[in-house]
Amino acid sequence: MKSIQFYSALIGAACCASFATAAVAQETIKIGEINSYKTQPAFLGPYKMGMELAIDQINKAGGVNGKQLELIIRDDNSNTGDAVRAVEELYTRDKVDVLTGTFLSHTGLAVTDYAKQKKRFFLAAEPLTDKITWADGNRYTFRLRASTYMQVAMLVPEAVKMNKKRWAVVYPNYEYGQSAVATFKKLMKEAQPDIEFVAEQATPLGKIDAGNVVQALADAKPEALFNVLFAADLAKFVRAGNQRHFFKDLDVVSLLSGEPEYLDPLGAETPVGWVVTGYPWYAIDTPEHNAFLKAYQEKFNDYPRLGSVVGYGAILSLAEGIKKAGSTDTEALIEAFRGLEVPNTPFGTVTYRANDHQATSGAFVGKLAVKDGKGVMVDFKYVDGADVQPTDEEVRKLRPAQD
Repeated sequence: MKSIQFYSALIGAACCASFATAAVAQETIKIGEINSYKTQPAFLGPYKMGMELAIDQINKAGGVNGKQLELIIRDDNSNTGDAVRAVEELYTRDKVDVLTGTFLSHTGLAVTDYAKQKKRFFLAAEPLTDKITWADGNRYTFRLRASTYMQVAMLVPEAVKMNKKRWAVVYPNYEYGQSAVATFKKLMKEAQPDIEFVAEQATPLGKIDAGNVVQALADAKPEALFNVLFAADLAKFVRAGNQRHFFKDLDVVSLLSGEPEYLDPLGAETPVGWVVTGYPWYAIDTPEHNAFLKAYQEKFNDYPRLGSVVGYGAILSLAEGIKKAGSTDTEALIEAFRGLEVPNTPFGTVTYRANDHQATSGAFVGKLAVKDGKGVMVDFKYVDGADVQPTDEEVRKLRPAQD
């Protein structure tokens, strides 16, 4: 009899523990995040830190709708098949409530399509391809970071001021690079009809033959260059160009090259005078950025990179959207994100447009210089993403009907 009473008590305790666990689970919002951590660590290491800072701050302030946020991360190996499998695992095994992430454009597009097929909300934090919010856009996908079109449009006015006729282009040969060059050519021809593109080098991502690329560009004798290379490819290209004095008297506009992830490794080899988009964290003086910088440095004893800003902004966006929706229900989130305003990101308030689901995140445009042996941005200005987005009428032509 005592034995029966003992086991009954044990079973009762187990049931109570089970109910307690379920109660805890119900008090947690699981955010599934998918990205190319192994292949793109320079950007995604700081990106993860930015997410962690935002989650810590939100949870300490009471969470979202009374629930704590939990981040569950998977690596996509920069492969579309792995990305889709990892996302499916996040839902089936980890039981996530909402999905965000991706870095490279092709993996971002794969997850965008998954969201459409499975009817699941997806916040594309970083991938830049225009297709995510235009040609391949869908009602389930929103994007935080300024798109390829937007960032190229920020650089075009500076390129036009150079008043150069003979241009060359160099870019990584995949969706992002192809899209950036196509947009640059289109916008430049509209602004400067007599422009000529005299050389074009499309390099395999992460496998640039820098010496031959520089030589091929130099042989065309361009007056100006549009560069889209980033990460290790950029460093190799700059080194080869400096060795061959290719950049002497050459005007250059360059996408992303002012971001610390890609600028810092150049050090004293930084090409002075390039006009770039980037993130001069050391010289931004706004209340939102000052608060972010202070909190980031206190938590990590390090300075933020652009990835830190994107990761932080992605979590803030999800938190604000879930709060407005009142749940993580897909349809409720879609309605909440259309026109959603996210205050207090490091770059100020960001708004998600209802027509194409693109956020108004901006970027800094300035020139490269060397200070104390390090690359820095000078003479920079912040360009609001809202100022370089197409009109509603143009978006209707670019984006298929989704509702």
